[in-house]
Amino acid sequence: MRMKTKNEVVDRLNAPLCICDSTLGSGEQTAGAVFSNIEKFRIAQLLDEAGVPQIDVGTPAFGLDEKASVRHIARMGLGASIMSSNRADIADINASLECDVDSVSIALPTSDIQIANLLGKDREWVLNKIYESTTYAAEHGLYICVVAEDASRADLGFLIDVAKEAKEAGADRFAYSDSVGVEDPFTANERIRMLKQIAGIDIEVIAHNDFGMATANTLAAVKAGARFARVTAMGIGQRAGSAPLEEVVMASKHLLSTDSGVDPAKLPAVAQAVSKASGVAIWPSKPIIGPNCFAQETGIVNNPQVTEPYDPAEVGLKRSLVIGKHSVRNTIVAAMAEIGIEIGRNDAENLLVTVRKASAQMHRSLTPDELLLLYEDLMTGNNSFGDEPQAPAQQ
Repeated sequence: MRMKTKNEVVDRLNAPLCICDSTLGSGEQTAGAVFSNIEKFRIAQLLDEAGVPQIDVGTPAFGLDEKASVRHIARMGLGASIMSSNRADIADINASLECDVDSVSIALPTSDIQIANLLGKDREWVLNKIYESTTYAAEHGLYICVVAEDASRADLGFLIDVAKEAKEAGADRFAYSDSVGVEDPFTANERIRMLKQIAGIDIEVIAHNDFGMATANTLAAVKAGARFARVTAMGIGQRAGSAPLEEVVMASKHLLSTDSGVDPAKLPAVAQAVSKASGVAIWPSKPIIGPNCFAQETGIVNNPQVTEPYDPAEVGLKRSLVIGKHSVRNTIVAAMAEIGIEIGRNDAENLLVTVRKASAQMHRSLTPDELLLLYEDLMTGNNSFGDEPQAPAQQ
């Protein structure tokens, strides 16, 4: 299978906002997660079917099994650009070239604290390694993203120097990575705006979620002019994870009016596959993909736009009614209608009292079958709780 040319990759990445999904790369760094190769291939296929334009599929230099997985995905004939992750080292680039990827991500620390403590080097050494590895990758016709690790703690002047060096060496974009998750949206917006303006290169944002800011920081970067966002499905990744694919796609579309071209309706299938492979459960109220995203207990209205930010069908979900302590009369009427029973105002009010009491005693919401039993008890005068007598409802 022929790898994409650089021009073909550039054409594939021509959207106002380009998503680079790293579920198979940084996402697998989730504590305890290990994807089988078969699971990786399926996840890559699902991401491609959802319209994700670029997929970071791993680091060939990690070993033979990783290398085989990266090579296999690169040869699957997917529409997405296939990227590998690399250190700023020619040996890493060679390992990627052997895997037939069309794009490489070349990463190196840029903050003084990491340059000194992780590398034992200085700023000049970093600039030289960036130039050397980027030039080498460019000579081999690869699309190149240079990643400034720990950019949020790096000196802005030096960060600009690194971006300029990367551009001169042949990099196509420059990634601002908040590697330890300490960035805030206001600073991210200001620094990335300045970086793009002075360095004159496409900017990517890579946000980590240690303070719950990953999606906010990603959107702030996009507003500042970043055209690329590195994400993972469900936000999985090391420590507190990364910016979630589904949140960035939907928030950019609805809050920034910027369409990534990714099909939101196909994201639940991606999340389910990733959840199964990683062992990370999709929590019920997880934004965009959680099963309770459109569950309502406190009431419903005829026009869902009054109480919902977007139509659940957009992400392949449906509205649902939850019957419990916080339900109101209209909820009871609607829930009974769903099981084929029309109920009047007075009966709904009486049933609501019973529902709230039952929910409080059981410390949970009620199932449709339990609601029906309470209704039947109400209609016949049976006592659902074994305490005070209950008169039959007036017909």
